[in-house]
Amino acid sequence: MQIYETVLILKPVMSDPEVAEFVEKTKQTILGEGGELVNHEIWGRRKLTHIIGKAREGVYVYMKYKAQGALLKKMAHNFGVSDEVIRDMTVVARDRKMREKKPKKIKPTVAAAQA
Repeated sequence: MQIYETVLILKPVMSDPEVAEFVEKTKQTILGEGGELVNHEIWGRRKLTHIIGKAREGVYVYMKYKAQGALLKKMAHNFGVSDEVIRDMTVVARDRKMREKKPKKIKPTVAAAQA
């Protein structure tokens, strides 16, 4: 199983209980298909960088979970036909370890070489 991250933007007219209900349905879809929820957060209502449809803001939801690839198709379909979802994006979560940076070699300039 791969680890995936999904960010959803829900319609701003949704109340907090409606958002919680939508998140719970999505969690049940993940668990029902044999997935495992690692983390989820409701980031809340935020202003969008650009207008999507007629919406100027949306409710952001973040989910991180382990699942098989078949679940992604089902979730993408569910998000696509849902009236509550403005935008969704799912990516494979990568291990984000800090890499050591190699020191850059400084090339001497022409003026420094002549001096």
